[in-house]
Amino acid sequence: MKSARLFLACVPFVLLIANRVSAQDRSTVNAQANTVYVSADGKFESAPDTAQIQFNVSVQDETSQAAFQRASKNVEQVRQVLRANGIDPKAANIGFLSVQPAYEYRPKQHVVGYRVTTDVTLKLKDFAKVGPITQQLADANVSETQTLSYTLENIADAKNKAIEDAYRRAHNSAETLARASGRALGELSYASVDTFENPRIVVPHMARAMSAMANATPAPTEEFTPQAVTVTAHVNALFNLK
Repeated sequence: MKSARLFLACVPFVLLIANRVSAQDRSTVNAQANTVYVSADGKFESAPDTAQIQFNVSVQDETSQAAFQRASKNVEQVRQVLRANGIDPKAANIGFLSVQPAYEYRPKQHVVGYRVTTDVTLKLKDFAKVGPITQQLADANVSETQTLSYTLENIADAKNKAIEDAYRRAHNSAETLARASGRALGELSYASVDTFENPRIVVPHMARAMSAMANATPAPTEEFTPQAVTVTAHVNALFNLK
């Protein structure tokens, strides 16, 4: 999106561009003589190179020891699923392990058991393994939900390309306005940049529902192509005028 407003005063040339307005704040730019201030949006789209599967293992039992043992058994099933698909279990990351008492409050507060919870994240480069792994995890019934998202591993490079695109658009706008007014565009005096990533997330699957449909239908991700990952950038640039 590009926008500009031209103000003529007693100075040779002054241009002020309207900044994008957020829902909470409005940026202001002080007009400067012999300058042109422009803003532009740019983007970069790329096919994702990484699939990320996230799920949690959460069990409750009467004692913390029993809950921990059940959680350990579920996690071992996860390891078996990974090994069966040629993946080293070390490739999966466990975020945290928590042990918390579970309460009932009637007729009065008292402990009824203990819940052990841990989060697991797995990143895959081979998208062909996404369907089998999510299905097998559902069959193992180790988690109630699974979340699948597609991302770019080198997101910094994608952001740089989006910034380059935004800057080209801003520079072209400034050059066009300067030329239309009979002036020449000078060097860049100031710039600010914002970037935004738009990862593609597949709606979380209910693991138990997936398990029930395992023999009847293909995995939800089979035969589909992941949508492109889009990174956008917004550039504000101030150029001198000759």
